[in-house]
Amino acid sequence: MSVSPHADGLWCRRFQPASDAAHRLICFPHAGGSASYYVPVAHALAPHVDVVALQYPGRQDRRREPLIDDIGTLADRVHEALRGEDERPLTFFGHSMGALVAFEVARRFERDGRTGPLRLFVSGRRAPSRHREESVHLRDDDGVIAEVKALSGTDDRLLGDDELLRMILPALRGDYRAVETYRCPPGVTVDIPVTALVGDSDAKTTIDEARDWERHTTADFDLRIFPGGHFYLNDRAADVLSVLTEHFAARSVPDGV
Repeated sequence: MSVSPHADGLWCRRFQPASDAAHRLICFPHAGGSASYYVPVAHALAPHVDVVALQYPGRQDRRREPLIDDIGTLADRVHEALRGEDERPLTFFGHSMGALVAFEVARRFERDGRTGPLRLFVSGRRAPSRHREESVHLRDDDGVIAEVKALSGTDDRLLGDDELLRMILPALRGDYRAVETYRCPPGVTVDIPVTALVGDSDAKTTIDEARDWERHTTADFDLRIFPGGHFYLNDRAADVLSVLTEHFAARSVPDGV
């Protein structure tokens, strides 16, 4: 794994460096997730795509840093970190909480006039304006753990190790607080193409809630539905990678061809 030599190296992780790649994919982790979740993506897309996985504070090697439990503040920090990257064409992919962070970072790119991502892939998350009253972050430790286990997105080895699981509880609780207190008005949009991906039995996001991402873009919109629940992409990794590969291939065709 490599990190950048400047301050944004705390945030930007490369598990398969691809310095000559024409495109860069920025990957945004889910609640409680870390950069390492995207190791398989980095290996699958290199050397044609430079895959950068974000590492939020409060987990793994950043576990002693203060948590950021607000989506807007987290997006501000990520936006600042990505300014240290070169101007290579970007694509964003975020799963669950990561989809909201990716959307907010894209908004900040547009706000400061910098070229934003070519496309925003939002996975396993309802549209920003589709709010549900949820309070997982207010539960006791056992309640938060029960929620994580129900979603089946955490490594079975971790779920079976109560001590390790409780070590990541602060990050989990902070992330749930960030997601559950996030609010976005219906009229907020980006001028960036959006592809929403969702599992057909996701308890956290219905197909209609995923389809409403179309209301948050003034560019084109695409909806991809896969068999599975909230972490459908664990079992459908090859299909999701195919969607990403299709996207990058379309942008590698020379003009006029």
